[in-house]
Amino acid sequence: MTPAFEKLQKHLKQLPGLGYRSSERIALHLLVEKPAELAALVTALEEAARAVRRCVRCGNLAETDHCAVCVDVRRDRSVVCVVEHVPDLVAIERSGAYRGSYHVLHGKLSPIEGVGPDELNLASLRARVESGEVLELILALSNDVEGEATCHYLTEHLPAMAVERSLNVTRIGFGLPSGGGVLYADSVTLKSALEARRIYR
Repeated sequence: MTPAFEKLQKHLKQLPGLGYRSSERIALHLLVEKPAELAALVTALEEAARAVRRCVRCGNLAETDHCAVCVDVRRDRSVVCVVEHVPDLVAIERSGAYRGSYHVLHGKLSPIEGVGPDELNLASLRARVESGEVLELILALSNDVEGEATCHYLTEHLPAMAVERSLNVTRIGFGLPSGGGVLYADSVTLKSALEARRIYR
């Protein structure tokens, strides 16, 4: 293969979910099978890089100051679902089970990787809580050490006025996946499933 092809494949391989074979297949598809689509792809990437930014309110993707969720008057702004990344928000939206607003942290606390509170999107979350419009924070962070540490940090560092107003802070439940059985679940999943149990009538 040529140096230019190898360079393209190397950059594609750095994308999430792409290994050596996948990046090679995509590079060959664009250069050999569908070269006419390459220019359109490059143009779309350049346009997105210029236009897409973070919503100043919640951190979601937007092309203006505020994202589509934040400007939707049908959403319940008193309930804020806190997620780590934009794909988490997309997954919840796809479920159709939630009609509140969001806040994207763009990561989670991880001292080992050098991610502290200053690296997360916390200032705007604090401002939203201090505004008085938020009645519930739903912590939809991952069920691991870093996710738990981030949840703990958020609850410990909420503005005093939020605590005085008895702001509800909830955590999403974790457990067995739909169609899954107890036999094949790992110990962490089983522990979460037992802790998130509810009355069955």
